[in-house]
Amino acid sequence: METNRIHWKNGFRDGIPIALGYFAVSFTFGLLAKKAGLTPFQAVAISLTNLTSAGQFAALGLMGASVTYLEMASTQLILNLRYCLMSCALSQKLDSKVPFWHRFLLAHGVTDEIFGVAVCKSGKLNPFYQYGLMSSAIPGWTLGTFFGVISGDVLPERIISALSIALYGMFIAVIIPPAKSNRILTGIILLSMLTSLFFTKLVVFQYVSPGFKIILLTILIAGMAAFLFPMQGEAESCSAEGKSIAPALREGGLP
Repeated sequence: METNRIHWKNGFRDGIPIALGYFAVSFTFGLLAKKAGLTPFQAVAISLTNLTSAGQFAALGLMGASVTYLEMASTQLILNLRYCLMSCALSQKLDSKVPFWHRFLLAHGVTDEIFGVAVCKSGKLNPFYQYGLMSSAIPGWTLGTFFGVISGDVLPERIISALSIALYGMFIAVIIPPAKSNRILTGIILLSMLTSLFFTKLVVFQYVSPGFKIILLTILIAGMAAFLFPMQGEAESCSAEGKSIAPALREGGLP
């Protein structure tokens, strides 16, 4: 029990920078939710139960267009497919004896940044460390939405724009430390960036959703890296899955 509490405290501490970044981005979501006519309760409920800004921002537009529930569900599935890959990667870091209910709860808190921090932990991942990350990151995301809704149009447009890119810096901070000590990982990150840019510029991919682009990039780069640079035993900085998925650079850089 004492060990679990220590792991939770460590996770909570490591999740504070994530929470600060989430607060800035979800604040912008709260402003947009207010403009879309949502009440504070509705906006907060969306942030608390979804934890995906890409999906949440898209949902506002879909609500405004009065789409069907099927269209909404299909859009969210495509946008958030990458979390299936991240969950599979994290499941390999959990001990085989971890019960299903732990895995079920942990799956709710899988975001790009939480994944990036958790997958870089050496050794097996204690569920309570992940709970600690969620305990600080999720309130940061939810509170940001709440204050964004109640703030209305108080803040100038320039400040709102600045807040919307705060998470980019935090995500870069997640991948830079392990990349500095591993040349192969550095090369994979750079390749991920260039390939992502290439996919964005190609006309043929302009009609492919951002979420599906991430799936294609992840499979392509992860497969190539696994074939060319197979890992021998436990990685010291990040697991093999983290090497491929974390630096895949989502186009929005959001949770």
